[in-house]
Amino acid sequence: MINGKTILITGGTGTFGQKFTEYIFANYKPKKVIIFSRDEFKHYKMSQTFPEGKYPIRYFIGDIRDKGRLLRAFEGVDLVVHAAAMKHVPACEYNPFEAVRTNIIGAQNIAEAALDKNVEKVVILSTDKAVSPVNLYGATKLSMEKIFIASESLVGNKNTIFSLVRYGNVVGSRGSVIQFFLELKKKGVKEYPITDDRMTRFWISIEEGVKLVIHALENGQGGEIFIPKIPSMKMTDLVKVIDPEAGIKHIGIRPGEKLHETLVSNEEARHTVDIGKYYVILPEFVFRKDQTAKYDKMNKLGYEFSYSSDNNDEWIDGEDLKKLITQKFGEF
Repeated sequence: MINGKTILITGGTGTFGQKFTEYIFANYKPKKVIIFSRDEFKHYKMSQTFPEGKYPIRYFIGDIRDKGRLLRAFEGVDLVVHAAAMKHVPACEYNPFEAVRTNIIGAQNIAEAALDKNVEKVVILSTDKAVSPVNLYGATKLSMEKIFIASESLVGNKNTIFSLVRYGNVVGSRGSVIQFFLELKKKGVKEYPITDDRMTRFWISIEEGVKLVIHALENGQGGEIFIPKIPSMKMTDLVKVIDPEAGIKHIGIRPGEKLHETLVSNEEARHTVDIGKYYVILPEFVFRKDQTAKYDKMNKLGYEFSYSSDNNDEWIDGEDLKKLITQKFGEF
């Protein structure tokens, strides 16, 4: 599926894009990787790691809001991984039109460009915040999911397949709470801000996120959402691991924040199957013959099921959490 293919990554200079590029070059032989991003400085920095003279890579400056630029970038592309988005919750709340233009209109542009240029497969990165959203970021991501799932109805006689992945917080991603707490420790802060002692979050390593996308590229049939089975963590445990001597300052739940995050809701569970390492949410509207045939004999999880960070069977704390942070940031 990947060897000999031309792959375009939107938001390719971000944390995910760089790790995905590294993984692809280490494990496959793509014809070409195209990094699509609007940040020219990040293009420059990434090109120091993956120079064009050494790797089959091209750096393409552009914005997913610009459909004309996307159409140019999609020329000859076989596979697209869509990771570009506005992700900062407060920034989206304060700049709603910008979030809509990027996360929703940009998604529409990606879908239309992929269809116009006969791209084989598009895999889209979503988030647990798209489930029953309480902030604008989550709402735009939910809209994005709906756009790509519905794009299956526009394929017609073409072969383009749209699939999605949805996961939680990425350990060590830019601006993560882990990075924030480590900076507080360096400053000698003795009280760490926690919104609520009960708060839990899903956690996934960037490597696991990359493998999930690879799985979707290789196995996606169209319109499904792949959900990884990943551990949960209590935010208070994170503080204890980073600085056992530190206290906690309760600041209350911020606007647009949840106590717990959900990856599969009760409503979605009615059309979700368990395939072992992942859950797969199947599309409610099937637009193509045999689109979901491989899942037809699998039992749906049922309305009683939900997959939330507080009802998870797998938890990470103590030494495992410390090891995970050390692997990403070094000794602390």
